[in-house]
Amino acid sequence: MAIDTTTLGNNFSLNKSFIKNDFHQKILNFLDPNAPLTKKPINFVNLAIGAGLNMFEVTTLGQPFEVIKTHMAANRGDSFPQAIKKTWHRGGVFGFYQGLIPWAWIEAGTKGAVLMFAASEFEYLFRSAGIGPTGAGIMGGMGGGIAQAYATMGFCTFMKTVEVTRHKGLSASGGQPPTTIQVAREILKKEGFAGINKGVNAVALRQMTNWGSRFGLTRIGEDVIRKNRSKDIDPSAPLTSLQRILASAIGGGLSCWNQPIEVIRVEMQSQVKAEGRPDKHTIATAAKWIYKNNGLIGFYRGVSPRICLGVWQTVCMVFGGDSVKAHFAKK
Repeated sequence: MAIDTTTLGNNFSLNKSFIKNDFHQKILNFLDPNAPLTKKPINFVNLAIGAGLNMFEVTTLGQPFEVIKTHMAANRGDSFPQAIKKTWHRGGVFGFYQGLIPWAWIEAGTKGAVLMFAASEFEYLFRSAGIGPTGAGIMGGMGGGIAQAYATMGFCTFMKTVEVTRHKGLSASGGQPPTTIQVAREILKKEGFAGINKGVNAVALRQMTNWGSRFGLTRIGEDVIRKNRSKDIDPSAPLTSLQRILASAIGGGLSCWNQPIEVIRVEMQSQVKAEGRPDKHTIATAAKWIYKNNGLIGFYRGVSPRICLGVWQTVCMVFGGDSVKAHFAKK
């Protein structure tokens, strides 16, 4: 039986063109919240982009801001300069990357993919229910944040906090301190799965409010910028790269309103020893302890480095995600 290679080649070209155009349309739908509502399928390229963006974010500026923020939230009497000085004394440049390997890398390699997949799915469900683009974006971000916490961030966040707050000097017998893996193994042996996920409910509450705020505030920022552009610019024209960076930075910075939840989370996971401090905290007992010892101001310790971290994370995930997806759409 003869095969018509010309027809076969034409069909292949058409199918290839259809796939490219279909993918391109999905990217445009993601970039334009007012585009016609379509079901977003599971896209492994998007999952890989999310993981890659988070790996980049944490390995550059993310982990140093995280370490300083955690130090200040756990040692609430230290100022920003004091936190930097003490972190430097714990290990020089490497002191600012405590907990990066393997915990921050494990977290970064998974949480970005979870966030982008879950947030997209939740946003579609809420938009299908008749909620507007901004509201659906906020709810989608909240759902994605909760999924992050329980899927992968619980034990990683706990171990990062342990690394920043535990004693790393020589033991009483003069021996070297245990490695991070040895510490994790010991906690798992003594306290089981619950012990290695200590504070996970606070993490979920933080992530829910974090990404709900970031996605929502970033979209609001984009709308404000779009409305205040020159009248000569078509209102439907996409924002410039600089304008999207500005919108992402606004969303990341303003999302730090929930710093009290973050301080409570750190207190629940901290290894700092203090007289009268309970060995095991709930969200309520941690809040009571912080207020008793530091007052209301204690709930906002570490907010400055967290704002810097929030801006950097949001620029990477929101602006970076849009840009990388648009790049792949052109392929």
